[in-house]
Amino acid sequence: MAGRLAGCGKAYLPATCGEEKPALKGRTGAAIDRAKSNSPNKQEVIMASERTFSIIKPDATKRNLTGAINQKIEAAGLRIVGQKRIKMSQSQAEGFYGVHKERPFFKSLVAFMTSGPVVVQVLQGDNAVLKYREVMGATDPAKANVGTIRKEFAESIEANSVHGSDSPENAKIEIEFFFKPEEIVD
Repeated sequence: MAGRLAGCGKAYLPATCGEEKPALKGRTGAAIDRAKSNSPNKQEVIMASERTFSIIKPDATKRNLTGAINQKIEAAGLRIVGQKRIKMSQSQAEGFYGVHKERPFFKSLVAFMTSGPVVVQVLQGDNAVLKYREVMGATDPAKANVGTIRKEFAESIEANSVHGSDSPENAKIEIEFFFKPEEIVD
């Protein structure tokens, strides 16, 4: 039976070893049975693929880092299933970052995000939100782990090269803000 972990909005299935595994969203019982029967460990529950949203920010596009960042994304096992280079308008930036409207950095964030082209992306893979957040690294590049996008490419906390969704729910909202369904091809 699926349950909920405290502090987590996701449904989880109890695993035999005491760990919790994400529920298989959108799969039929037969598909789950097939996945289990093809698994070397019959008790193992495979993770459902999920999507997350990414922005390669103006500081990175200005320095032609899109390819290097995409290479890190793909090396982490995430697929880029939607991507477009855009010049974000003032109203797009204000709408996208509206949650921060009352924060002191809002105006500078909007100015930065409209200062040059960005690359908006839809990434897909197992546990995509968490995996991409690990690949990005901490917001402050000085605190980011070695090998992460922000440690290698970010210039500062604001000019930190990339944005990524912080939850599957926000990923859905952010993807729909920039992409039509037909622009995502998996």
